[in-house]
Amino acid sequence: MTDTTDAQNPGRTDSAQMTAVYPELAGRAAVVTGAARGMGAAFAEGLATRGVNVVGADINDEQMNATAAEINTSLAAQSLADTPGRVVGARVDVTDVADHEALAQIALKEFGRIDFWINNAGIFPFAPVDEISPEQISAVLDVNVEGVLFGAQAAARHMEPGGAIVNMSSVSALRIRRGRGAYCTSKAAVAHLTESLAVELGDKGIRVNSIAPGYIDTEMTRWVQEDPAALKHALDVVPLHRLGSPEEVFGPLLFLLSDSARYVTGHSIAVDGGSRHV
Repeated sequence: MTDTTDAQNPGRTDSAQMTAVYPELAGRAAVVTGAARGMGAAFAEGLATRGVNVVGADINDEQMNATAAEINTSLAAQSLADTPGRVVGARVDVTDVADHEALAQIALKEFGRIDFWINNAGIFPFAPVDEISPEQISAVLDVNVEGVLFGAQAAARHMEPGGAIVNMSSVSALRIRRGRGAYCTSKAAVAHLTESLAVELGDKGIRVNSIAPGYIDTEMTRWVQEDPAALKHALDVVPLHRLGSPEEVFGPLLFLLSDSARYVTGHSIAVDGGSRHV
């Protein structure tokens, strides 16, 4: 991968196509939540490009269906070496246990199996600690923590041994960010929940890991690039001095789902340009 950082555009991300190939993934099936845009959409497209069939789910089902159609059209127009997978759009409220089971049933109906489940959906609230409302802390824990738990439960009910679950934590699980007390708390909980799930679901032969992104160029962190002071701070605390791209998060995800990681479980991989050390 080539680093595209330059002096004229210091916050530029590297969006070069990932070249890793795991041929064993073709024909398998995945569920990805929060897949209508951002990293979730990148995950769905990247997996489908490699022959994985995907149920992409989001609370915004209209946008999710549009994203699925766009990915399928794009893949059909490409000259790929292998047959691409198919993306099916679905609606999910990740705070609803029944919605997760419905997702599982869609995957089973469409593809006959569930091999991977990526708990990507999340919210990113802001408030100083003395202004965090009961509604905010409840919402962020419901979406970011319960959504992960319910997704993992649904996955475990239907996965065969060898299945893999990947949760989205954050570098904020390790570093305090002012105004993000509720968010940081939720992501720390996701990191610890991942370890608990790995221990207990290991009995079923299911691996569970998490990815902890730092400053990644998505809609969720658009505020960083729109605020010169925030962008300068972000680049100062990232040793690589640039923002990351969704493609750079997809690479570790692909590894964690692959057979190359078949003895890796209960871990969190930081994809943060080294910012957790600063």
